[in-house]
Amino acid sequence: MIDGRATEQGTARYAGRGDRLVVPEHFRLVERGLRLSSVGIGTYLGREDDATDALYRRSVARAVERSLNVVDTAINYRHQRSERAVGAALADLFARGTIARDEVFVATKGGYIPFDGEMPRDPAAYVTETYLRPGIVRPDDVVGNAHCMAPLYLADQIDRSRNNLGLATLDLYYVHNPESQLEAVGREEFARRLRAAFEALEEAVAAGKIARYGTATWNGYREPPDSPGLLVLADVVAAAREVGGPDHHFRAIQLPYNLAMPEAFTRANQRIGKETVSTLEAARRLDVYVMASASVYQGQLTRNLPAVIADLLPGLDSDAQRSLQFSRSTPGIGTALVGMKSLAHVEENAGVAATAPIPWEQFKKLFSAA
Repeated sequence: MIDGRATEQGTARYAGRGDRLVVPEHFRLVERGLRLSSVGIGTYLGREDDATDALYRRSVARAVERSLNVVDTAINYRHQRSERAVGAALADLFARGTIARDEVFVATKGGYIPFDGEMPRDPAAYVTETYLRPGIVRPDDVVGNAHCMAPLYLADQIDRSRNNLGLATLDLYYVHNPESQLEAVGREEFARRLRAAFEALEEAVAAGKIARYGTATWNGYREPPDSPGLLVLADVVAAAREVGGPDHHFRAIQLPYNLAMPEAFTRANQRIGKETVSTLEAARRLDVYVMASASVYQGQLTRNLPAVIADLLPGLDSDAQRSLQFSRSTPGIGTALVGMKSLAHVEENAGVAATAPIPWEQFKKLFSAA
């Protein structure tokens, strides 16, 4: 496995290269001086086949070459094949010497029980032989026949992801959709399970297997304030502080955010002291970095946007770029993630880096126009 992790010096070197058409605001200065790109590449969609592996391998490599130093994946994406494609792409880049390990920020996720390369003929038997019989997972750890965040399981998944990616240290490890557990076991038991998961992740940090951790969600942080499935970010951070102390390593969240799903910015659902604020505002106050998933809503926001969007997001060539510009310009969004399997899409989306995010006064007009 390749040693190292994203560092202040490495990401500054990456951001400072003069051979790319990017504006300085494309890179966000975050904890410990890291500089992360405002657009990152995701690897969620696609068939579980060699052709899609090859597409992702080329796209990830080109994205990193073009100015996107944030790469997002998960062990369950395409039955572990996305992680392996990312690993192959990075190994090629690092071997050529054009990009160094300390310049690239790699995030992955664990929670959903993954298959290995393809759907097994007997999924239940696979899970039994791989996870239950060895004692990695107990039956009562699993909800919905698919999700687990027990400490032994997370430790196992971290090692599998490290091997898939070929990286000794993962820059960011998310608990994937923990709200699946909350909805199944109730808030008190969920709090216990979350603390146990964070204990395991703090141990992984101490062992040098991950550099930091967080939660990657779909619904959890976007729910109405009275929803039983709402994840309260202040409580999540408090759990990390309880197990890891003031220097805990809970540093990031991921959630969907785009023109069609703006709840993270518009919905006041998070309690901070006596106030109720949006998730993005809560993350700002709690010093948590935010990655926006589904920035182009799985392609649905890459065409036929209203003309007013083009008027309010000038200097861009396509609706895909305008959707990314909306996400990366939103106060509180650190990196807007977008899945890319084609080189043409990489070039198109990376082109946003040549334009500064729109200022707040202009951004506000998007909501008044709506």
